Amino acid sequence: MTGKLLKEHDLIELLRDGVNQFKLMSPKCFEDLVVKGNIDNMVCMKAFISKVLGLGIVVGSSLVKLPQVLKIMFGGSAEGISFMSVLLELLAITFSGVYSYASGFPFSAYGESVFLAVQTALIALLVLWFSTGKLSSLVFLSLYSAGVYLALDPRLCPASLLWYGQAANIPMIILGKLIQIMSNFRNGHTGQLSAITCFLLALGAIARIFTSIQETGDQLVIMTYVCSSTVNSIIALQVLWYWNATKEVVAKKKTE
Repeated sequence: MTGKLLKEHDLIELLRDGVNQFKLMSPKCFEDLVVKGNIDNMVCMKAFISKVLGLGIVVGSSLVKLPQVLKIMFGGSAEGISFMSVLLELLAITFSGVYSYASGFPFSAYGESVFLAVQTALIALLVLWFSTGKLSSLVFLSLYSAGVYLALDPRLCPASLLWYGQAANIPMIILGKLIQIMSNFRNGHTGQLSAITCFLLALGAIARIFTSIQETGDQLVIMTYVCSSTVNSIIALQVLWYWNATKEVVAKKKTE
């Protein structure tokens, strides 16, 4: 009996260490949900689900745009992908990440911005590389890197200034995605857009609405994800709508 109690105690302590390390819930919520088994505590339950979901989004974001990167690289083309759309999305992601960092939000609330910024910058680099040449892509990379460095310096860009960058995210996201939506509509296909990436971005943005409500309470951040989920969902639906037309275009390009 004593051995069983010790094992149960050790398991609870192991869980406590893991929860505290990843900050999945407060000590009070751990006692109520895990130790006492009070799953009716909806405040703690929602906070825990939000934290786990947020960390899941952060982990998933490290690979979410990899299919798009690989599709451009191995296809040797960025046809159908608007550089202006990618650029506006990159600026929106960067502003969001820097603003959240400066505001002291938990990493689980914005961590995907770091991974998405790197991958989106790489996509922008590849679009320029295959459309205008190596020089313009390298100039872009240098300017973007310098801009991020300056934005992370609180002496040059205080949180009050970064708020305007976050506010500008909403029109940038909408405009950037509308450019891609209209490009798909005019072309009658989605070109080199990755279906996996499009669907993951839409689902991630929808999930972020919930986690932002729970972890930040920042109305500006919440509204940003509402707009992002809407336009990303439209593009995901376009991928389905133009699926056959896109397959025909890609097959034709391969035979040329």
